[in-house]
Amino acid sequence: MDFSFLLFLLLSLLAEVLGTVGGFGSSVFFVPFANIFIDFKSVLGVTAVFHLSSNISKLLLFKDGLDKRLLAYIGIPAVVFVIIGGILSKYIDETVLKLSFAIFIIVTSLFFLLFKNFVIRATNRNAIAGGTMSGFLAGVLGTGGAVRGLTMVAFNIEKSVFVATSAAIDFAVDFSRTVVYFFNGYMHAEHAKYMVGLLVIGFVGSWIGKQVLQRISQQWFKTIVLLLLLAVGLYSLVAGLS
Repeated sequence: MDFSFLLFLLLSLLAEVLGTVGGFGSSVFFVPFANIFIDFKSVLGVTAVFHLSSNISKLLLFKDGLDKRLLAYIGIPAVVFVIIGGILSKYIDETVLKLSFAIFIIVTSLFFLLFKNFVIRATNRNAIAGGTMSGFLAGVLGTGGAVRGLTMVAFNIEKSVFVATSAAIDFAVDFSRTVVYFFNGYMHAEHAKYMVGLLVIGFVGSWIGKQVLQRISQQWFKTIVLLLLLAVGLYSLVAGLS
């Protein structure tokens, strides 16, 4: 097997495990990892396919119910604005997208590290705002899970319901942006092997993430994930500037 492809799969598996346990979704790690191998806009297309597999597996693994209220108030605006963000991404320079992604990851990780007890009020208005912002960021930059996670935490739902509801919202978001990215021309035949490999990695990584989540403190692990996230963001910023 080609070494670079094997490395791609291993990094993708790591991204899925960290994203599942940390609660931020795999794309915050996967996008900069994948950008080592393929161009940024193609990464957006590959990420959407990866997430479809990942979220189906989470729905199967954490099938203890869905919060229908959050599914509606966060999910509907997220789907609408991921389409808008996905369309706009076609007209934004790739370097600008890379730098925007890096800055977003750095700011997000620092915010969570410095304000560990910050919570958003559990209101319908905040749920809609969180869904809107997370969907738009997912469409433009390829990731919006951190914003959605921060919004959902405010509603204090049980962990497995949290993961299942987040996965259901993410599935709808990713299905929508997959269609947009396809028509944007972000999906190419030469990347088919990456997509096929990611369909498997999505299931395997989610299963490993669930096992890890059951054995350690989520808060302790999330701190490590945030530090790794900060490092990834700084690396992406330097790479984008160079």
